[in-house]
Amino acid sequence: MAGITGTDGLTIQPMTAPLRVATQHLLPQHALTSLVYRLTRCRSPWLKNLLIRSFCRAYNVNLAEAEHTDATSYSTFNAFFTRALQSGARPVDPAPDALVSPVDGHISQIGRISDGLLVQAKGRDYTVAALLGSEASDATRFANGNFATLYLAPHNYHRIHMPCAGRLRHMRYVPGHLFSVNDASVAGIDQLFARNERLVCSFDANGQMIVCLVGALFVGSTETVWHGAVTPARERRVTDFDYSDPAAARAFTKGEEMGRFNMGSTVILMFEEGRVEWDAGLGAGSEIRVGRRMGRLLRRT
Repeated sequence: MAGITGTDGLTIQPMTAPLRVATQHLLPQHALTSLVYRLTRCRSPWLKNLLIRSFCRAYNVNLAEAEHTDATSYSTFNAFFTRALQSGARPVDPAPDALVSPVDGHISQIGRISDGLLVQAKGRDYTVAALLGSEASDATRFANGNFATLYLAPHNYHRIHMPCAGRLRHMRYVPGHLFSVNDASVAGIDQLFARNERLVCSFDANGQMIVCLVGALFVGSTETVWHGAVTPARERRVTDFDYSDPAAARAFTKGEEMGRFNMGSTVILMFEEGRVEWDAGLGAGSEIRVGRRMGRLLRRT
């Protein structure tokens, strides 16, 4: 029987996929991720160069578009992994109503939110409230809105940009597990995105827009341009950051960088009902790139 090819390009044999998923429940997820965190920040030239060169060979990384094309010029593996791109490498669709991709990667799921439920995979749903880590009343405005789940494979560019212009209002850190977010895990672990550690960023952007940064195994650090590193957190408890005060609120333009994953993971976008319309032809497996149009903003009259 043929294997299942995941969005990270790896082929998972049918007999091994359930075992891979089951094993994750037994792993010391945070301890392993902490170890990777330290390794990826090691400045020893021989070790960081070994890690970078091995990674480039394993994932066929394209450094030609990077700001620094010499793999050995990066101070650490993490600096290489979160590398900036050359100016103009990701042109942003200039149309005023264009909603653009915030990341490079693939679409895992895209569509409508049905009565507060988002599709994780075939036969598996989860609620908006669970994803937000909030009371159900906080999620009602998205109950029949739109969502897109975007997966970043290891070889992808790992900075996150704004899909449209918006003003930051709130951020919530939600602790949780660090299950892998590959295709086998998404298909085999209930409520995965609502169980993993995540950072929920809320913007005023043609209504309310959520940009949710979901952590994963070995993704022990997520940061934003306004706060710096948010994870790993000193205390693993739900933590809210309020930016509603005009003096604290920050406005972003479409395509502007807003954060990054130190190792790869998943971004979930959510919009209120009647605020966006996804372009026809986009679906699970569609390739996406920063700045490329995914849909259009709908203005209320």
